[in-house]
Amino acid sequence: MMRRPLLVLAACLTGLTACSNTPQHAYSSETFDADTPYQYHSDLPPLVLCEYGKRALLSQGYEVDASSPQSIRGAKYFQPKADLQTQLKITLVCLPTGRDTTLFANALHTRYELKSSGSSTGLSVAGIGSVSVPWPTDKSTLVKVSEETVADPEFYRRLFVLIENLHE
Repeated sequence: MMRRPLLVLAACLTGLTACSNTPQHAYSSETFDADTPYQYHSDLPPLVLCEYGKRALLSQGYEVDASSPQSIRGAKYFQPKADLQTQLKITLVCLPTGRDTTLFANALHTRYELKSSGSSTGLSVAGIGSVSVPWPTDKSTLVKVSEETVADPEFYRRLFVLIENLHE
């Protein structure tokens, strides 16, 4: 008789453990604070401020797409190891606020790893059956393993200081 309550207790504990391992959604920690590291205010007109932003990115080796004068996109590639490549994409948007201009910056960090894959060939022999034989191939491809918005206030502070220094 004592086994039944123990089984029920074990089932409840297992259920609670499964619930506690449920991943939290990333958006649940989003606070939408008014004071963020992603914006910079300036007295310059939007087109002029974005021009300085474009020059700042170019001065640091970013490949820049400036097809829209008030929205600048830059990308820079890094290869810290032979089997790892990272990419940093920055978007700058300059908008008038009525009394000044706000430059909004967003950086996206993407990481790629070199993954190798082999293949196998199936061989069917009458009377024995089929056998899978590994076939040596060297197929390596870059695979995206992570992507996240850069949230480091110091990163954006350094960018905004460079933009500010360019127009002085």
